[in-house]
Amino acid sequence: MARSERSLATPGRLVLLLLLVLLPAGVLLAGQLRLLPDLENPFATRTEDRTGPAVLKSLRDMSRYEGASGTFQVVVDLEKDAKFLPDAVRGSRTLFVGTGDVGAYVDLGGLGEDAVTVAEDRTRAAVRLPRARLEEPALDVERSYAVTKERGLLDRLGDAFSDNPGDEREVHRVAAERIAEAAEESGLAARAERNTEDMLENLLRSLGFEEVSVSFGAERRERG
Repeated sequence: MARSERSLATPGRLVLLLLLVLLPAGVLLAGQLRLLPDLENPFATRTEDRTGPAVLKSLRDMSRYEGASGTFQVVVDLEKDAKFLPDAVRGSRTLFVGTGDVGAYVDLGGLGEDAVTVAEDRTRAAVRLPRARLEEPALDVERSYAVTKERGLLDRLGDAFSDNPGDEREVHRVAAERIAEAAEESGLAARAERNTEDMLENLLRSLGFEEVSVSFGAERRERG
């Protein structure tokens, strides 16, 4: 009798197993065919944005002419190691590609009345401007990325208890410094001065002046 009960129970287990296998597939197929109402995934994650509105901190009147801008890219290879510990235990190395923009401008806000000299016949004008300056590099986070990150065991453990694991502020700072140095050597400021000069010349000629001269600092350029 016991053998008969076990033999009868075996087909029942097979049927139950088939139901467990086929039921999810049937539900999925019915969902694809729109035979059942949409069911939410109970394990799906959702994003709720609780960010508050942006707060205005300050206002600045712009009184500058941006004559040129440049895009620069630098590869930062930053390595840190401990003096008496191997790199596998304590140390880090980050290979980071930084891309940023630098603008060059001429400040027109502090010009006095003597900055522009007009001849009596109003055919000649002379303009004296300060030298062009470079803005601080603006690192583009969308086009900047870490290629590799190597960290020792202690550094990885420190990241596990850190409020800001994988902090890249230092490589961002180094990238911005290198971009600023490249902008200084690129001739970007001189290009901004030339473009500012062209803008002022076209403007003053449209007002009827036949000769226009523009000087930047101690250097003077003339155009007839």
